[in-house]
Amino acid sequence: MTTRCGFVAIVGAPNAGKSTLLNRMAGAKLSIVSPKAQTTRFRVLGILMRGTSQILLVDTPGIFQPRRKLDRAMVAAAWTGSEDADITLLLVDARRGVTESLRAIVEQLAKSRRKVWLVLNKTDLVDRQALLPLTAELSTLLPVDHVFMVSARSGDGVEDLLKALAEALPPGPYLYPEDDLTDLPDRLLAAELVREQIFLQTHEEVPYAATAETETYREQPDGSVRIEVTIYVARAGHKAILIGEKGSRIREIGEKARKDLSRLLGRTCHLFLNVKERAGWDEERARLRAIGLDDAS
Repeated sequence: MTTRCGFVAIVGAPNAGKSTLLNRMAGAKLSIVSPKAQTTRFRVLGILMRGTSQILLVDTPGIFQPRRKLDRAMVAAAWTGSEDADITLLLVDARRGVTESLRAIVEQLAKSRRKVWLVLNKTDLVDRQALLPLTAELSTLLPVDHVFMVSARSGDGVEDLLKALAEALPPGPYLYPEDDLTDLPDRLLAAELVREQIFLQTHEEVPYAATAETETYREQPDGSVRIEVTIYVARAGHKAILIGEKGSRIREIGEKARKDLSRLLGRTCHLFLNVKERAGWDEERARLRAIGLDDAS
């Protein structure tokens, strides 16, 4: 029996639906999702068995013009994920078409000469007649091996994409146990689920000015786990917004994150949150390493 195994990187502009596609393909919530751009900050690996193929799906941060050290580290993580992949999926928001940010990504991919598959996402929200001209335009800018039209939200077309990936990966042994879902440590998953709730429950600049770090992760005698997460914010005003009136918002953030984490880990989780003001955290090397990003100059 021939086994196949390989890395498949999902790259694209912010808010193209990369994390939604990863979660849909993996059948589990591995990468946090919100309507806001630049939610994903580091590479997330999803491990998927498909027949005798092990597909290693790599969700990457959206590629954009960086300004802060955090931004530079995010973009570097995205390109590194693509460089290491056997196949790169260029995920495009079919509603937006060829934007300037997408054009810059396409130009970079064209220079790299990597094996690229074009995946048009959100096709359930677009007139089908508009998809062929979009495909033709992108194909003139970048040679692609295959084109798929999907809706990561509904799942339309995802099965065909998975089948093709399983058949296209190189022969080789599995790199991870067959029952693994991801290589992310549980303590990092905990911090990410807290950050997801910050994105979902706050508005404007607060999500981009906040980060979450797991300070302690302790197994309990009864099989549960006690987790303490610190949320760092850039300004005192952000701290007040996150805590909310009489602590109402931070309780809601903690409760929803705890439920998601318990469901993902399959065990009872006791989650405790603390909010600290720390101006300039997004320029600190230690903070970037703590959230899974390599240092970026």
